[in-house]
Amino acid sequence: MGRKFFVGGNWKCNGTGEEVKKIVSMLNEAEVHSEDVVEVVVSPPYVFLPLVKSLLRPDFHVAAQNCWVNKGGAFTGEVSAEMLVNLGIPWVILGHSERRLLLNESNEFVGDKIAYALSRGLKVIACVGETLEQRESGSTMAVVAAQTKAIADRVSNWANIVLAYEPVWAIGTGKVATPAQAQEVHCELRKWLQENAGAEVAATTRIIYGGSVNGANCKELAAQPDLDGFLVGGASLKVVIFRSLPSYSSLLYLSLHLVAESLSLSPFPLFFYQPEFIDIIKSATVKKNA
Repeated sequence: MGRKFFVGGNWKCNGTGEEVKKIVSMLNEAEVHSEDVVEVVVSPPYVFLPLVKSLLRPDFHVAAQNCWVNKGGAFTGEVSAEMLVNLGIPWVILGHSERRLLLNESNEFVGDKIAYALSRGLKVIACVGETLEQRESGSTMAVVAAQTKAIADRVSNWANIVLAYEPVWAIGTGKVATPAQAQEVHCELRKWLQENAGAEVAATTRIIYGGSVNGANCKELAAQPDLDGFLVGGASLKVVIFRSLPSYSSLLYLSLHLVAESLSLSPFPLFFYQPEFIDIIKSATVKKNA
């Protein structure tokens, strides 16, 4: 059995209740590959988890953006793995670069969080990646290997882990990671897993890409042999506008619209709106196990 493509949408700290409802409505109406081909998970802020779970189509799933390292208690502002399980949330993102950099989460702390979340029955999107300074110093693999080792030291069963490579240097810096650069790191990560966690783990663990992926570059990235999906940031909330019949001229569009209006018919739809996230989901392709 091949590695099923995985697409996660990280909404970060964005959205209002009404905006979330609109995005979910558009996702629910989209035509995408079946669950046999692609697994889709969206990750809204904590406050919208129950709302999104209640409205989202059944073939898409929900993830939290973080959880605490241990059982709940006197940890103001934190959310425990047990709370997420109680809400019926199956996934959680841990080790995201923003939390590593802004909140000083160490490799060991992230590893502990991942191990605890798994022990409570959650599935984990585990993030690793290097900064621009680390990239330019040639230490990319040393950095991501150390981050991955902190997971492997605490976890023996990788069945419920998706490993997300985030090249921090290619996010919001104006620099772009090429498909070849992404494939190089994904390939090295898979080799590391084979040498340190075993051939079965290396062959079956999905390694997804968390750089600046969008509708324009997703197909070329998805074609890379060791790239098993995406963790999408801004593009998971971005709505793009399409002409409803792209082969028609603008003049004919306008004519049809005006004729319909003059006959008191429903106006001809000049445009339709779709989250860019849908284009990324449609790039899915199942990868053969190594």
